[in-house]
Amino acid sequence: QVQLVESGGGLVQAGGSLRLSCAASGRASSTYLMGWFRQAPGKEREFVAAISKSGGSTYYTDSVKGRYTISRDNVKSTVYLQMNSLEPEDTAVYYCATNDFFNTLTYKSPAGYKYWGQGTQVTVSS
Repeated sequence: QVQLVESGGGLVQAGGSLRLSCAASGRASSTYLMGWFRQAPGKEREFVAAISKSGGSTYYTDSVKGRYTISRDNVKSTVYLQMNSLEPEDTAVYYCATNDFFNTLTYKSPAGYKYWGQGTQVTVSS
């Protein structure tokens, strides 16, 4: 079992920055792939970013490329999402997720992750 706890969400003005953290506990071997998703009201949960175990491979959805950076610290069992140049369209609940393997066909889908955090609210005002 793996438990994930997100933090760092909040209210920020457009153009501002936030850094989300996700701390994992439990079976560290089950956190091979770590990702961030977000869900806005009335919308489906969408992929934001993912990172491999070593941190050597990162993946982003097109709308956040150049603005967001995903990273991880395996010693602290924590994954981060640095969000810059935030836009009102980035407003959503952000979820951290992990799985014990990486599948190139499913890493952008919620079905590709076994464990989820409770989410943290990010609100960007215009």
